[in-house]
Amino acid sequence: MEVLGRVIKRFTAWFALGILVIFTSCVGGGSQSSSGSGSEVVKEIPRVVAPAFDADSAFAFVAQQVAFGPRVPNTSEHEACAAWLSSELERHGAEVTVQEGRARAFDGTILNMKNIVGTFHPESRDRILLFAHWDTRPFADKDSVRQREPIDGANDGASGVGVLLEIARQLGLNAADVGVDIVFFDAEDYGRPEWLPAMEDGYKTWCLGSQFWSKNPHRIGYRARFGILLDMVGARDAMFHQEGTSLRYAPHVVRKIWKRASELGYANRFDASPTPPTIDDNYFVSEMAGIPSANIVDYRTQIRPMGYGPFHHTHGDNMSVIERETLKQVGTTVLSVIRQP
Repeated sequence: MEVLGRVIKRFTAWFALGILVIFTSCVGGGSQSSSGSGSEVVKEIPRVVAPAFDADSAFAFVAQQVAFGPRVPNTSEHEACAAWLSSELERHGAEVTVQEGRARAFDGTILNMKNIVGTFHPESRDRILLFAHWDTRPFADKDSVRQREPIDGANDGASGVGVLLEIARQLGLNAADVGVDIVFFDAEDYGRPEWLPAMEDGYKTWCLGSQFWSKNPHRIGYRARFGILLDMVGARDAMFHQEGTSLRYAPHVVRKIWKRASELGYANRFDASPTPPTIDDNYFVSEMAGIPSANIVDYRTQIRPMGYGPFHHTHGDNMSVIERETLKQVGTTVLSVIRQP
């Protein structure tokens, strides 16, 4: 019985080894083509771990801005929000610079602007620039009612700033290896209204804060590896196509962002098809400051007419259009690019 037992044990061991070999061969064969030629190998997609990003926190940052009321230059609501933005960046550990300036609007109004800059890891020469505009449209020129009144700007303005404030909070908790500058540009949305006839150089009436900063950066000789603009990044049905101006000035940055979004599982939101070129803060930062910058912007190509959604520059741009999941996908993607550039 003892001999028989040893034989049985030996047989069992060899049998198990044989099964293991067969199983391993089958698994290994899975990487070859189905034709059995073995000439094609399926490439493994590198796994990207999503960084921490709190969508509830980002949503609260958006809501707090809207609670101030429309953030139109030369108003008390604008002043109050500016102070809050500066204090929030400081609270999260940033070195804050408030760049004050004056600009002439399309109608001759002199706007008292404040570009607010939060610097993380200031000693690093390897830097990434993140930016959004924090002001709101002084009129609802695409609306059918109350056209001369300013809008809440929950999506157009507050959403990008809200995502960047949450990124700032995360950088305060866990610093990046590179230097990061978060800039909130002012007077972006004070451009020529729809009810006036178009002008050849009418695009220059937009993005006054980024034009000012591009000519006078917060630090003399400031340079960054690349820039990312977040504009209208909070709507529940947002779609982020590859914007034409970004593809012209920063195609490598666009590829980097959209590839990372796909690796994180957000390909349904970040569509690789292009849109026409647009004029936004990234145009002036790329053209005037020489920092190649990409725009993550909700631009609808699947509806007619193409554009920024039915609530753009209307009173419908309020907190009802903001979705936490959209904020999370944008913020997680941008933060992942920062942590693994």
